[in-house]
Amino acid sequence: MFLTISTTGSPERPATDLGYLLHKHPGKTQAFSTSHGTAHVFYPEATAERCTAALLLEVDPVALVRRGQGKGRGGAPDAALAQYVNDRPYAASSLLAVALGGVFRTAVKGQCALRPELPERALPLRIEIPVLPARGGAALVHRLFDPLGWDLVQAEALPLDEQFPEWGDSRYVRLVLEGELRLADALRQLYVLLPVLDDAKHYWIAPDEVDKLLRAGDGWLAAHPENGLISSRYLARHKRLTQDAIERLELVRLAESDGSEVEEIDNAVDETRDTEERPVPLAVRRREAILAALRAAGAQRVLDLGCGQGQLVQALLKDPAYTEIVGMDVSVRALHTAARRLRLERLGERQSSRVTLLQGSLAYTDKRLAGYDAAVLSEVVEHLDPERLPALEYAVFGSARPRTVLVTTPNVEYNVRWETLPAGHVRHGDHRFEWTREEFRAWAGAVAARHGYEAAYVPVGDDDPEVGPPTQMAVFTRTDTTADTGTDTDTPKEGEAA
Repeated sequence: MFLTISTTGSPERPATDLGYLLHKHPGKTQAFSTSHGTAHVFYPEATAERCTAALLLEVDPVALVRRGQGKGRGGAPDAALAQYVNDRPYAASSLLAVALGGVFRTAVKGQCALRPELPERALPLRIEIPVLPARGGAALVHRLFDPLGWDLVQAEALPLDEQFPEWGDSRYVRLVLEGELRLADALRQLYVLLPVLDDAKHYWIAPDEVDKLLRAGDGWLAAHPENGLISSRYLARHKRLTQDAIERLELVRLAESDGSEVEEIDNAVDETRDTEERPVPLAVRRREAILAALRAAGAQRVLDLGCGQGQLVQALLKDPAYTEIVGMDVSVRALHTAARRLRLERLGERQSSRVTLLQGSLAYTDKRLAGYDAAVLSEVVEHLDPERLPALEYAVFGSARPRTVLVTTPNVEYNVRWETLPAGHVRHGDHRFEWTREEFRAWAGAVAARHGYEAAYVPVGDDDPEVGPPTQMAVFTRTDTTADTGTDTDTPKEGEAA
């Protein structure tokens, strides 16, 4: 297996700076032991104008098979010969990716103690891999590398046998990449995409492979149009691990879109205690008020938007009147907690067909939410920054447009009745605001007027004659008679998903 990394430079910025980045001296030939062979690093050329580093991996296929007890590609009992006669010593694969990650560890991390400014500098790079298995051909190579900022992606199909061109092309390509990138970014891309193109990994896939994938994919994988394919192949098509990776990548994408940290978005579950509002009777009364409003509306297909730990979904599932229940939340941890609460893996086929859990953000329109009878936003709006409310408004009332929408939110006037709540404090640390009754009705009335709904208001909890109820609920009912088509003719608003 062979890979070269080249760059050009000038007397002011010599190309031999590549040696600092790779932590390998251009004047030396070095060898490193790996679990499957010996990796050699050397420099065929090293001048101020041009520098090339080469990684050569010598694999012992016999030792590899004996150490792995036949696991990996060609390890099936009925393919014993393939364990010893294969392409492993010659074609780039996960073995080369592992060697690259180990030999160039500090470069992959973007670290350089002697020249700390170098890792952040984009270099004119040329990377060449003479023999790369590509299950999917040159077209897949372009699908994987073209979105990553390379100026040139060349995937030249190699013939099965040059002396017999009529046999056609093999599944191998000669890969050349050229462009100005940070070296760390280029190495991370190769670390992930080499085994993806080979569509095989030659070692055991453990759950920590998801963490490796996300670390190597930091900054590029979440937004990659093929991140689902990449995750599936990198994780050897392990369904559970792939789903975990995709969910976490979606969370990264949402955080990047919002300019937030992942931890700020994925905060719906407090790992030390249940986040259901105290005292519990108020939370129960809130759900009872919601269920009563849904029954009065005759809803059968219901969305719980911002479903959290799934308490409302669980209550809905107990009533056979609800034929389809969808719980959506931005937090992966919250959805996992909801799935455990609902015991989805143990539900019978009839019950499990009624409920779906989705990850998504109400800051964006989502075609999956169109066509439902009712949507519930229970204690959701106060978790958004006020400037994001128009995006939520359009996503729910302008795009999804269920017949009925229920919105509950704290009544800030009632906070003076909570003896344990300091004056001026909101009820939850993540609340961005809490409305008075007048403020809530002003917002709800304006939303209803803009989108063709009527709004009615229901107190939840004891209705104090001075400060009102602890929770306030608005029941929005659509006034138009247009059939539910799942479409909307309004101009898309800012934050609408493509």
